[in-house]
Amino acid sequence: MERHAHTSQIVARNAGCTSSPIIVGVAGLEAVLEVREARSVSDCLPTRWQPAAAVVCRPAPGAREARSVSACLPERLQPAAAVVCRPHPAFTLVELLVVIAIIGMLVGLLLPAVQQAREAARVMQCNNHLKQMGLAALNHESSTRKLPSGGWSPYWDGDPDMGLGPGQAGSWGYSLLPFMEQNALFQLGADGKVEKSTEQCTGAEERGKTPLGFFYCPSRRATKLYPILKESQYCANNTYTPGGEYAKADYSANAGSNIFVNQEYNPTSISAGLTFNWATNDHAKNANGTIFKHSGITIGEIRDGTTNTYLIGEKGLEPGHYEADANSVTTNDNIFIYRGADTDNHVTCCSTTLPMQDRAGYAHYHAFGSPHAGATGVAMCDGSVQRISYNIDATTHANLGNRKDGNVVKLPD
Repeated sequence: MERHAHTSQIVARNAGCTSSPIIVGVAGLEAVLEVREARSVSDCLPTRWQPAAAVVCRPAPGAREARSVSACLPERLQPAAAVVCRPHPAFTLVELLVVIAIIGMLVGLLLPAVQQAREAARVMQCNNHLKQMGLAALNHESSTRKLPSGGWSPYWDGDPDMGLGPGQAGSWGYSLLPFMEQNALFQLGADGKVEKSTEQCTGAEERGKTPLGFFYCPSRRATKLYPILKESQYCANNTYTPGGEYAKADYSANAGSNIFVNQEYNPTSISAGLTFNWATNDHAKNANGTIFKHSGITIGEIRDGTTNTYLIGEKGLEPGHYEADANSVTTNDNIFIYRGADTDNHVTCCSTTLPMQDRAGYAHYHAFGSPHAGATGVAMCDGSVQRISYNIDATTHANLGNRKDGNVVKLPD
């Protein structure tokens, strides 16, 4: 039988060839073959070694199967060494379980790191929100010579025709809108007069239904509408439905180191508000912070220095109230962002209202706090943002909340 350059098939039966690499040696030459699926003996040989005619490989008499490729070749084509097709090794069940266990351990180590990285990103985003509000408040002061007012009471909504300053019935959040590229939202309901009108009511309703991302802490809840508890009474507010969904906020202004004596809901009319004697109002006359009911604080009145005085910070909130329905929300988060002065949008900085991380089942109201671990964010009156530890000294905290106590204070590291 002569050998040609072209391939001829050698039919191998029961040869046991598999897809493993095989070693072939002929006349002292060796070659390594990679065969995916050996269907015949010729699949185990290179082209140059293919026989000219088909050679049928049958097991020797008395043998069950051919033990090697060389047993299937004629004498003149016998290789120098035996050509053996070895089976491909497979994973055992134990090896597979070990691999799965290792992967599980790696995932368990990786997930906490990913969660920490995401939380760090959310803290940075929250600080950015505070930075925007701090700069907006300073721009408000540059335009009006006063920091934004806290408004009148929670029964009053903002009215663009009231302008900016102590005469504005709406909240500090409402007064910041023109300085945060939201002037169109601020102007909704403008009709040229402060008296209640249908146009004013319609505009206030639309504004109340417009949530803004910079008023929400990304670690606490999404930017969307949430239920409120009470119906507002005056101005445009009395068109709102109790239990309806409106825009809220996760930030509060610094009203000072004095505890709220009581929450007064006066004045009860536009005419009364324009002539109201605010010096008799407990909240307004006792507050020593930077933004509070009917406030109009100038930079010059912050005698302790803008670097050492709180302006706006994250407010404490019980986790069960993040997305609670109206009937379960009783304090600290039952009105929307544009209403006037209330414990929802103002905090006190005394020894009994220290900053605290949000904790399930613990109603931490009227104080700074956040869902973040270790510290809460606060914008200072110079526009900077500081992380205030939950372990801050009570005296230091009160001094930072009081704009005019004259005490030397240093922000904790």
